[in-house]
Amino acid sequence: MQSNPENITLKTTNLEIGYQDKHGIKSVAEKINIEVHKSELIAVIGVNGIGKSTFLRSISGIQQPISGTIEIENKNLKDLNNVQRATQIGLVLTNQPISKNLSVFELIALGRQPYTNWLGKLSKNDTEKIANAIKLTAIEALKNRKCYELSDGQLQRALIARAIAQDTPIIILDEPTTHLDMYYKANVFKLLRKLVKQTGKTIIFASHEINLAIQICDKIILMHPEKTQIDTPENLISSGAFQDLFPQDLIQFDKILGAFRIKNED
Repeated sequence: MQSNPENITLKTTNLEIGYQDKHGIKSVAEKINIEVHKSELIAVIGVNGIGKSTFLRSISGIQQPISGTIEIENKNLKDLNNVQRATQIGLVLTNQPISKNLSVFELIALGRQPYTNWLGKLSKNDTEKIANAIKLTAIEALKNRKCYELSDGQLQRALIARAIAQDTPIIILDEPTTHLDMYYKANVFKLLRKLVKQTGKTIIFASHEINLAIQICDKIILMHPEKTQIDTPENLISSGAFQDLFPQDLIQFDKILGAFRIKNED
């Protein structure tokens, strides 16, 4: 069965991604053919160095792919200028440089820059979008605090709120639970799940928290040295796709539990 084109938020065709180093262009993944649909929560997982961040930077338009095409809502990404991309994709990067002297409200208001006039003056619609983002992320009590006063978890929520205020069909996050303890990792995952349900946006995020991603995501983009594939967690489990993701001397995937666990000594 073919997908309804109107329901496809992101599509890649024969995508090859990589980066430039002193030896030239280095390819990290190729033949990436995926479709992402509206209102889906999707994790990008794979071993360290497989290219998760490169993939996210490529589909967000801040890094050029080596070859292939990326379409956002049936528009070729390379044909969009910076402002047009900013109305299609909200981006939250790891260690994103921000002024910690900003208040939380001011930080979230930056998400409205693609829509404000050259003075950056907020309209009634802008303030309503900001207020809604604050409400959705449950940070009303933080909106007047400075960013330097926030914990890592609170700052992550504020950055997610900024992406929501940007009001794009796609939000992309690179390792949104870095530096958070287990409770706050689960807290962020549940927040992302709630946002997909309440806003209808598509959220794509890279994560090392594979066990949590399996539990909560609609789809998983699994990056493997041999291929990149997208499917439901259930289908990936039943097909054995997780079995050889890591060397099996220390950990193994338990298909019954649907999770990785430390391998027992013989």
